[in-house]
Amino acid sequence: MAGKLPVSPLAVPLPAVPPIAGVRLGVAAAGIRYKGRNDLTFMEFAPGTTVAGVFTRNKCPGAPVDWCRAALKSGKARALVVNAGNANVFTGKPGRDAVQATADAAAALVGCKPREVFLASTGVIGETLPHEKLTAALPALHGQLSEAGWEDAARGIMTTDTFPKACVRRAEIGGVEVTIAGIAKGSGMVAPDMATMLCFIATDAKIPAAALQAMLKKGTDASFNRTTVDSDTSTSDTVLVFATGQVKHPRVPAEGGAILKDFARALNELLLDLALQVVRDGEGAQKLIRIDVTGATTGRSAQKIAMAIANSPLVKTAIAGEDANWGRIVMAVGKAGEPADRDLLSVAVGGTWMAREGGVVPGYDEAPVVAHMKGREIEIAVDIGLGKGKATAWTCDLTHGYIDINGSYRS
Repeated sequence: MAGKLPVSPLAVPLPAVPPIAGVRLGVAAAGIRYKGRNDLTFMEFAPGTTVAGVFTRNKCPGAPVDWCRAALKSGKARALVVNAGNANVFTGKPGRDAVQATADAAAALVGCKPREVFLASTGVIGETLPHEKLTAALPALHGQLSEAGWEDAARGIMTTDTFPKACVRRAEIGGVEVTIAGIAKGSGMVAPDMATMLCFIATDAKIPAAALQAMLKKGTDASFNRTTVDSDTSTSDTVLVFATGQVKHPRVPAEGGAILKDFARALNELLLDLALQVVRDGEGAQKLIRIDVTGATTGRSAQKIAMAIANSPLVKTAIAGEDANWGRIVMAVGKAGEPADRDLLSVAVGGTWMAREGGVVPGYDEAPVVAHMKGREIEIAVDIGLGKGKATAWTCDLTHGYIDINGSYRS
């Protein structure tokens, strides 16, 4: 990506991320694609760390995604290696060789099996990853890992992101406090299944892999899978959660259960926070959009309708142009392929109901809607009028900046 992108007007400050017991991390400049910036991130986890993961449903996944899916079967992790600038996707045998060489090198440094090393790559698709640069940089990087490297890691995994993304939450397990911290990157090629590019979370809690996996799956369905920037599902989408087990709290059963209620609450909050930060950094985004759908026949139907609105280029460009064109919202509802009745449909923007029962609300005043459209955060509400199903989705507007960024992505 040529030049430095201006920071998104929707950016949020990077929070201070405390050390997580059992995690050491750091970054380095391996020169994989970028010049003069860190592009390699290394995390080391204490022995006994468990792991859970959710990955893209794209049918052309990158070699690191294939590697992680296989490695996840053991439920154990000792290291994570992430590179930015090259996605290692559609690279055939050289791509598979690159992940093997990286895992072997990291495992030798940490003292573990290669399958206990997790890998992620982000960047350009279809270019062979120069893994010799990556593996050459790992020994010195491993030698300088520390518990205080979270901010550098959040910056090191960025590509077209304009601000680093992190979140911290605390929870109790059996009356004992534990901490959860996470970082994410993503701003384009973002859509459900799983709607971000990379997200890495660590906790000092001791949680069996199966329980961790169940919570992560449920949490991503309510966060990353409810967000979209451009409707394009990345080949590299990866969310990994590592539990180091360094805090002594009451034992958690393999299936989890009630003892993890507060932990699940905190994890869900963290996942949604990071997912919304990704949307706030949508390529060229000027406005964050929340879409609430009620009155659908089922919750699943409501979610499909909400995502149809969120993914509509016409809805997104109307919001970019601050045009209170509610007809585009009606169009998006109708194309979702879900049960809907034009004469029962209601549409509101910014709390002002514009349309009910197939027509404009009598006496409708567009002025408050126009004023709302000029803000940074836009709210759309749609009531289908058929049932009790409801869902929420988040997206951003579609501006010329999106074209500018993606038109020069490889330069």
